[in-house]
Amino acid sequence: MKDRLKENIENLIALTDEEFSFILSHFSLEKHKKNDFIIKEGEHVTHCYFVISGLLKLVYEDNDGKQHIVSFAMEDWWESDFSAYFSQTKAKMALQCIEDTLVFSLSLDNYQKLSAELPKMQHFFLQKSNLGHIASQNRILSFLTSNAKERYEQLLKQYPILFQRVPKTLLASYLGVSRETLSRLSS
Repeated sequence: MKDRLKENIENLIALTDEEFSFILSHFSLEKHKKNDFIIKEGEHVTHCYFVISGLLKLVYEDNDGKQHIVSFAMEDWWESDFSAYFSQTKAKMALQCIEDTLVFSLSLDNYQKLSAELPKMQHFFLQKSNLGHIASQNRILSFLTSNAKERYEQLLKQYPILFQRVPKTLLASYLGVSRETLSRLSS
């Protein structure tokens, strides 16, 4: 479990064993069952999460009660309602388990301690943030410039494993299409 976190961090920065032990001491291990909410809309967001195993969905529910999948998070991904996490406000989105899930959680206090006491972690978090912004902008651009078929093909090419692990209704929501449209796109 801890090796997965270490590898994720070491993809961007080099660590000594002592540094990793220090980093690991700031995380808590959490187990969640399928359908559990890690974050509920309207609750204060106190942690961000690194996925060790399992699959999560970040969901926004509009005023009409329609759910929109903002993102999926599987092994080696970081997820939270980051706006609420960093501003220490109430969640506008919910984070729910699609599968039984094991995560390392990191409080904002510990995030700040790691950044202050181990500057290379500040660099790591900045790089992760930058990569997240790039991915978000690319997703927005795909909605602005691509049709449903192109978005489907792009997702299939980029994350083929999602199509084996995520129910079609959730994939349809993520792609911004109906379940019926997704069935037509995949045939």
